Amino acid sequence: MSEIIAGIRVPDSAIARAATQLVRDTEDDLLYNHSRRVFLWGALSGERRGLKYDPELLYLGAMFHDMGLTEKCSSPDLRFEVDGANAARDFMKSYGVPERDIEEVWTAIALHTTPGIPEHMRPTIALVTAGVEMDVLGIAYNDFTHEQRSHICAHHPREQNFKENIIDHFANGIIKKPQTTFGNVKADVLALKDMNYVRGNFCSIILGSAWSS
Repeated sequence: MSEIIAGIRVPDSAIARAATQLVRDTEDDLLYNHSRRVFLWGALSGERRGLKYDPELLYLGAMFHDMGLTEKCSSPDLRFEVDGANAARDFMKSYGVPERDIEEVWTAIALHTTPGIPEHMRPTIALVTAGVEMDVLGIAYNDFTHEQRSHICAHHPREQNFKENIIDHFANGIIKKPQTTFGNVKADVLALKDMNYVRGNFCSIILGSAWSS
């Protein structure tokens, strides 16, 4: 029997159960609980907005969205978002998921730290980002009821000092490949956590290019 949390039914198909187990075995408690909350915030956002979304695709996007921060899924040179998206793609292919659905989940994960774009795309893509923004940034916090917030956090707690600890998780996942933060919000993480980090500058790249003018 599938769980119902804050009125949202958590997907309980074979692929959803397998994804849950894989993420549970790969991520620590903080990232696992965060990923489950992202699904629930995203699903509630979809219901509030009247969006027709596929709960299973939203669940897969939410559960895999931070897998690129783990040692198992991290590449030496790709953005962690792309590593997570690639892990989701490989997993979904092994279950024979249609390519269009794989592409939708891949895009949802790859763009979840690129504000201003996902909200204009298909529901899975928009709602993964909405869930992340609620859980990490508190965006739309007051659009959720106290009961919804309490019920979700009772099932998947925000550990003490979650704010500091999630930043640490981001930093630990990307500190060995700082070049992947160019032009995205994770540059702020390394600026805070790595005293040797030098932020890339878009204008400097233009002015220093091989073009004569």
